[in-house]
Amino acid sequence: MNWLRPTLLLTLVSLCHDLRAGSLVVTVKDAKGAPVSDAVVFALGKGSSSQTARSPMVIDQRDKQFIPYVTPLQVGTSVFFSNTDNIRHHVYSFSPAKKFELPLYSGIPAKPILFDRVGFVTLGCNIHDWMIAYVAVVPTPYFELTGDAGRTVLKDLPAGEYTVRVWHPLLKGAPEKYSQQLTLAAHGTPELFFALDLKPDFRTKRAPGLSTGDYR
Repeated sequence: MNWLRPTLLLTLVSLCHDLRAGSLVVTVKDAKGAPVSDAVVFALGKGSSSQTARSPMVIDQRDKQFIPYVTPLQVGTSVFFSNTDNIRHHVYSFSPAKKFELPLYSGIPAKPILFDRVGFVTLGCNIHDWMIAYVAVVPTPYFELTGDAGRTVLKDLPAGEYTVRVWHPLLKGAPEKYSQQLTLAAHGTPELFFALDLKPDFRTKRAPGLSTGDYR
């Protein structure tokens, strides 16, 4: 019956993890009470920055748009910028947290871009002015993105003390302005609410009826 020992050990480890890990529900709204989607919610706890980064991620360029619009990731994570359009794109960032350039290309570049500094990165395309997206590089593995209802759940947080922050591309001020402190117990699912002061959305709108056979 020795074969039972590894299985039993794994079960006990899993149970212990479940007992000491909790979840946090976060709802984000704007100053008028409307739900805010694409808000990055992240929890900073003891030793957050020492966690191992996740596997490489993908940001696609599809129908002349970046997909997704906002990508949260842990510092030290690499991103492949795939291009599934039938034209070439020219991706760049001038943001202090990550400056890079991928000259005109199609398909998937051979090397990903490593996001090795904490901060918020604006992506653009030199060919299509309306193409814009954002990468939120955070020093913690505990992060999620809000959906259309302005709501998200951070899971598998070990019990302890956390500083919870929210970032959005239209946010007025730094995420520190919206920090909340939380002591998370081993059981229960607490909920936090954030009300963000957002700037108007002045994104360049994509012109209607554009063909996909040229650079417009």
